[in-house]
Amino acid sequence: MARISFVHPDDISDPEMREWMAAAMNTGTPGPENQAIRAHNKTVMRSFTMLGVTMRAEGLLEQDLRELMRARMSTSWGRMFATDCHY
Repeated sequence: MARISFVHPDDISDPEMREWMAAAMNTGTPGPENQAIRAHNKTVMRSFTMLGVTMRAEGLLEQDLRELMRARMSTSWGRMFATDCHY
């Protein structure tokens, strides 16, 4: 089983990455636990953070519809990941 480590916020030395982590901890978006994994690599963390910022600022869907679509996508994979989608 893979063991993915989390980077503690106090161990992040890059100011920009600390800012992204603080924002995640304050708002919950993206999940701070996910950002703590991405904090191993600044390029990865920046990519995910900027994608979220762009989607929220320039996205065509309203926030409620976007969240509904996220929920639908997370349950629609079915047998691909050995999960069943119940409606």
